[in-house]
Amino acid sequence: MITDILTLWAAAIPLMGSPGPATLSLAGIGAAYGFRAGAGYLAGIVLGTVSVLLLIATGITGLILGIPVLVQAITVLALGYILYLAYKIATAPPLGETQTAQSAPRFAAGYILALANPKAYAAIGAAYASVLIGGDAWADAAIKIPALAILIVAINSVWLTLGASISGLLRNRRTARVVNAVFAISLLASVALAIHGMVDFR
Repeated sequence: MITDILTLWAAAIPLMGSPGPATLSLAGIGAAYGFRAGAGYLAGIVLGTVSVLLLIATGITGLILGIPVLVQAITVLALGYILYLAYKIATAPPLGETQTAQSAPRFAAGYILALANPKAYAAIGAAYASVLIGGDAWADAAIKIPALAILIVAINSVWLTLGASISGLLRNRRTARVVNAVFAISLLASVALAIHGMVDFR
């Protein structure tokens, strides 16, 4: 069983850890606001992504993907929300200004983005199906859900930490604006790739 879990992790890490809307937004928020201010957002991303994992494990995602109108509505709402989040990152003031920590996205923002993140469904769906563990579907889910949940916590924490590691360099307003804009643009670019991946997953 340990070998199976290691195989699952080997398949899941590149799929779930690669740049995407959630990971890039975490890095951007870490850079723009710092780790402490971004911790609530991180918690939202983690729990939202675990919720996606549960939707996939229970087969609910398959039912949703079978309703094209619902998929289109969710996609439009997700795009709108990610555009808003990219704006928040791009316009964040340099660290040290009093309004920065107060304006950082919180738990609810992270949770909503995680649920709306098309890459999460494609990546977790592919990882979940990559290896069969256990003798039946229930045993398989009982092992895979906690194993992948551990990765969700670790991967997203690393991305926030990476962003926060450069936050101290962004106290200059001009530098902060440029770096925040790069993160915002990267976030938007990742959405196009994620939607393409979601289409392939369907």
